[in-house]
Formats: sequence, C-alpha cells, structure tokens
Amino acid sequence: MAYQLASPDIAHALDALASDHERVARALAQVGYPEERRRDHSFATLARIIVGQQVSVAAAASISRKLVDTLGGDLTAASVLNCPESDLRGAGLSRQKVIYMQSLATAEASGQLSLTTLPKLPDADATDAITAIKGFGEWSAHMYLMFSLGRPDIWPVGDLAVREGFKRIQGLEDRPTAAQLKPLGEPYRPYRSALAMLCWRFCTAEPL
Repeated sequence: MAYQLASPDIAHALDALASDHERVARALAQVGYPEERRRDHSFATLARIIVGQQVSVAAAASISRKLVDTLGGDLTAASVLNCPESDLRGAGLSRQKVIYMQSLATAEASGQLSLTTLPKLPDADATDAITAIKGFGEWSAHMYLMFSLGRPDIWPVGDLAVREGFKRIQGLEDRPTAAQLKPLGEPYRPYRSALAMLCWRFCTAEPL
C-alpha cells in the first residue's frame, strides 16, 4: 500500500472532514494543519518505539544514540541478537526493554514478522502482526501504521492526547475513555488518522 499520510494527504483529509463536520472546520481554522510525521519503515523504527516507552523524548533520543553506538552504528535484528545483554543494558535499556528488543529481533530474524509483507496487510492484520511481538501494544502498532506505513484511517483511542483533543474539539464535558472514543470516531472514516493528528495539534496549541 502507498504511503497516504504525507502533508497533502493530511490537508485533503481534514478539508474533507471539515466540509461535513463544523467542529472539525472550527478546530482546523484555529490551529491549522498538523505537520507530517513520517518515519522509516524499518526494524530500527520499531526498535525505537521500544526505547521510547515510558521515558521522555530527550531520554529516548539519548538511549537510541547510545544503543546505535553500542551496536556499531547498525540497529538491525542481527546486531541486536549478536549483542550481549549486558551491553544492551549498558546502553540504557531496562531489563524489560532488553527482553522486548530481543523478542523483536527474533521475530524479524525468524520471519514471524515480515517487514516486506507488513505494508501489504490490511490495517487490522498489520496491527495483529505487530502486537503479537512482546512489548508492542495496540498504541505502538497504531503509531507504526500511521507514521511508518502512512495508513490514513487509524484511530488510536489509547492515546490520552487524542482523547483530550477530541473532547475539546467536540466540546464534550468529559474526556472519553478509549472504549467510548472508538465508536465516536466512526463518522470520521476514512480519515481518522488525520483527525487524530488534529486532536494532537489541538492539545499542543492549548496544552493539557
């Protein structure tokens, strides 16, 4: 499948939603189009998702740099599998994240996760393929589908800022739970990825 979440795609999607939904039009007029957030479709990007879990952006960037240096400049399944656990820990990974990183590397090296096949899978199947790997929940899979595969209709209900942004855009009294937000996104198919990005932008323009 072609990448469908570049800047022109985001603008087209939000213009289409704005023409049918007044509150989306109002939010778009207030904060403008979200920026493209494209990431490589690669083992390294999946590995960096693990690194970034439950740490700040700055800490994740620092650990990622150390990890790449530890692996000789090459963040691949083979380099991870060939690296002693103590060295991975020395790069700043927790014991749990070392397990996740090794699980990811094993999945890719064994063919359980095929980076060649992944872009060809429907959204639900691609999500299942990623979440089958230890350490990857639905949110992580959704981020990968949006920003590495460019899927236009992902609705990351597990994301707090998406729920908060949706609440503010829609003028809701309470922030919806993940379960509540799921059906609320239905009217915005097939452009829910762009709507999620607008929710994030709305929160950035008007901080939590």
